[in-house]
Amino acid sequence: MSPEQAAAFQAGSGAPHGVVLTAIAGIVLTLIFVWVIWITLGSFRAWQGGQIALFDLVWAVLRASILLLVLGFYLR
Repeated sequence: MSPEQAAAFQAGSGAPHGVVLTAIAGIVLTLIFVWVIWITLGSFRAWQGGQIALFDLVWAVLRASILLLVLGFYLR
């Protein structure tokens, strides 16, 4: 952003653009963490109940964790 744009953004929102970007990234990462925990617990309960195989449990948790890592890399 140019200095004029940054000043206009801060005047309109009341916060610098860096703070707003950090807040949005924190909210997104928190939601992704909750989603990964939900996937992990749901898959574990399904495996414990005999509904899915161990490979499916590991694959579901691995896919969710990879997505968390990729989003964490881009939102840092």
